[in-house]
Amino acid sequence: MQHAVGSPLPPPHQPGQGPAAGWSPAAHHPGSHHPGAHQGPAPVPPPPPAPGYPAPPPGPAAPPHQASAPPDTTGHVPLPPGGPVAMPSAPPAAAGPDLAGTTLAVLLIGPAGAGKTSVAKYWADHRRIPTAHISLDDVREWVRSGFADPQSGWNDNSEAQYRLARRTCGFAARNFLANGISCILDDAVFPDRPVVGLGGWKRHVGPGLLPVVLLPGLEIVLERNAERSGNRRLSDDEVARIHGRMAGWYGSGLPIIDNSQLDIPQTAQVLNDVLSRSIASPPQW
Repeated sequence: MQHAVGSPLPPPHQPGQGPAAGWSPAAHHPGSHHPGAHQGPAPVPPPPPAPGYPAPPPGPAAPPHQASAPPDTTGHVPLPPGGPVAMPSAPPAAAGPDLAGTTLAVLLIGPAGAGKTSVAKYWADHRRIPTAHISLDDVREWVRSGFADPQSGWNDNSEAQYRLARRTCGFAARNFLANGISCILDDAVFPDRPVVGLGGWKRHVGPGLLPVVLLPGLEIVLERNAERSGNRRLSDDEVARIHGRMAGWYGSGLPIIDNSQLDIPQTAQVLNDVLSRSIASPPQW
C-alpha cells in the first residue's frame, strides 16, 4: 500500500534543547562583573535561588547547566505518528455501537449542492468526542495564485492540484485519527473516473475509511447551487452532468442517502444510522 509523503513530526526535545532545557543565570545578567571594569561599591549578595534551581556553587566558576525545569514550564507534547486507519471493530451482537464515542474516519461523497459540507460540519459539531471536518474544496483553495479552477476545464494543473489536496487531506486525517480525533472528509468523488475515485482516498487515509454517498434529487442540487457564489457555483448544465454521473454509485455497494426531503439535523441522524450499519458490516470497496 502506498502512503502519502509528508514531513515527519518534529522529534522530542533533547537534553539541552527546547523549552524543557535549563538555562544559565549568567546568560540573563549582562551587568555581571568583568575583570578590568570600573570598580564600584561592594557587590550586593545575590538573591536566593528560585524554586527548582540549585544555588550556584562558591567560587568564580559558572553554575553547571541544569536539565530540570520548574514545575510550571510548558513541556513538549509528543504526538503519535499518523498511519493508515484500520477498520473499526464491530461491536458485540447484543449491543449497538456507541457511535458518538467511537473514533471514525468518514468520507461523505456527493455532487455539488448535495449538502456535503453543511451535513459534515453539523455531524462533527454534535459528536461527543473531538471530531474534525476536512473539506477537499477548502484545501484546494489554499492555492491563491495560480489556482487551477476545474470549471475552466480539467487539465494537468487542475488534476495535480486535486491530487495534492487529496494527499494533504489524507495526511491531516491520519494525524488527527492517530491522536484520537475523528474525521469527516467531503469530496465529489466520481464512480467513473479513477483519478478522482475512491482508490486515492483509501491509499491516503486507510482501509478503515467509511464512504457514504449523499445524493438528493437533481432539482434540489440545482436549487442549492443557485445560492452559491464564486468558483463554488457551477452552471446548471455542469450540475446536471455531475449529478447524472453520481448516479453510478447505485449498485456499487456503498450506502446512499437521498436527503431531498431531509433537513441538516435529520440527514446527520440518518448518517449516524448508516455508519452504525457500516461498522457492523463494512462495505466492500
